[in-house]
Amino acid sequence: MASRLAVFGIKGLRTPKVPAGAVAMSGHGHGSGAPDFSPIIGKREVVGFGINGAPTYGDRSDFPLPAIRWKESTPDILALRKKELGDWKNLSIEEKKALYRASFCQTFAEFQATSPEWKQIVGVSLVVISLGLWVYYGLVAFVYPPLPETFSEESRKAQLRRMLDLQTNPIQGISSKWDYEKDEWKK
Repeated sequence: MASRLAVFGIKGLRTPKVPAGAVAMSGHGHGSGAPDFSPIIGKREVVGFGINGAPTYGDRSDFPLPAIRWKESTPDILALRKKELGDWKNLSIEEKKALYRASFCQTFAEFQATSPEWKQIVGVSLVVISLGLWVYYGLVAFVYPPLPETFSEESRKAQLRRMLDLQTNPIQGISSKWDYEKDEWKK
């Protein structure tokens, strides 16, 4: 087993052979050997490797740099991108926000904020629970037969008294806790 692992480990260290005339894929989708993701991402710019190398977008706090921009580049955004190459003091707050929103869908505060969805889940859960209770009460009131006479308080007391008179389970059971001389429970 160990020899197999060693062989597989050595094979894994070898560099893969590229056929003659083929161009190896680059990590960012540039080059002739890279797969074409344009039907999936449209005209959005690939700006990084991303979380798994695929050109996908996602707002995540553990991996804050997605592989592609949020919006496709428009002439206005392209003009702002040229302007941002210069001094950022020349950009207004609105222009900085427009550049940010072209690259990212939400800010950290926006995507980390709790959503009000939990209220709907709790509300629907409570409605389902209350409907279940109403169905149960309806079944008890109209479908199930009444409880037998032995469930009444007088019948249960008579049954307990009979168990004590017959001295049922006198070592560890209920009769062991009854004082037969005083005719009351032991203290």
